[in-house]
Amino acid sequence: MKFGMVNGISAYLIWGLLPIYWKLLDYYGADIVFSHRIIWSFVFMIFLLLFTKQFTPFLQECKRIFTNIKSLFLMIIIALFISTNWLTFIWAVQNDYVIQTSLGYYINPLVNILLGVVVLKERLSKVQTISCILAFIGVTYMTFSYGVFPWVSLVLATSFGLYGLMKKIANIHSMYSLAIETALILPFVLIYLIYVYDFRLAMNFDLVGQNILLIFTGVATAVPLLLFGSAVRYLTYSMVGFLQYIAPTIMLFIGVFLYNEPFTFDHLITFLFIWVALVVYISSTFKLGKRLLKKSS
Repeated sequence: MKFGMVNGISAYLIWGLLPIYWKLLDYYGADIVFSHRIIWSFVFMIFLLLFTKQFTPFLQECKRIFTNIKSLFLMIIIALFISTNWLTFIWAVQNDYVIQTSLGYYINPLVNILLGVVVLKERLSKVQTISCILAFIGVTYMTFSYGVFPWVSLVLATSFGLYGLMKKIANIHSMYSLAIETALILPFVLIYLIYVYDFRLAMNFDLVGQNILLIFTGVATAVPLLLFGSAVRYLTYSMVGFLQYIAPTIMLFIGVFLYNEPFTFDHLITFLFIWVALVVYISSTFKLGKRLLKKSS
């Protein structure tokens, strides 16, 4: 559980800072950044598998998955969910919707908890249920007070919630899974870049700094996803959901203080509800863990 907590917190810290990275790439459109994110994530994963001497087991896992229709279909669904999430996130940040992305990742833990309870039959204590209600009130208040239907937020929350659930069901090694996910989408983005952008892969070779950032989208993508993939294997899905409040809180501060997006009284109310819920949930979880540890000893 401690290993899962460290990995989960690290993943969400990195994700919280990613809007800055996508803003630095605003010379390119979201479609180009997304396509390169797929390409360089795949390249990075292949090098990582070779470096860790996991390439042969990876090929064996690929053979198992690609010869099993059910497993292959599940991986295709996983790849589609994460692709939807990535493309929406990049587009939203580049078009000054950082606050909406923050709202999306505030909603996402509620989606995770709902999926954990309904699909995985996870149980919540009374205190944890109260914390979920508090978080729901905060998010609902912000959604209705925002004044605009938050489609960006809902797409981000739903796509990532379902992605995490499918990853937990698939229970594949996080490195293997990410390599396969990007491999499944890779042919489509290559075709898109080559034919839509006249065989140039849409890179401006006069912009050295921007191109370096494009290449390193693979690292920026793979590292937190690997940490997340590891975390969901060791933690309950409900706990993973609440850890995710780290990322949108960082995004919220970035949107307000770095990119001067408005922070209203409504945002403040939502922020307070969610953080009270987070403190209540985590404290109750650790108290439960201590009681279980005493019983086992």
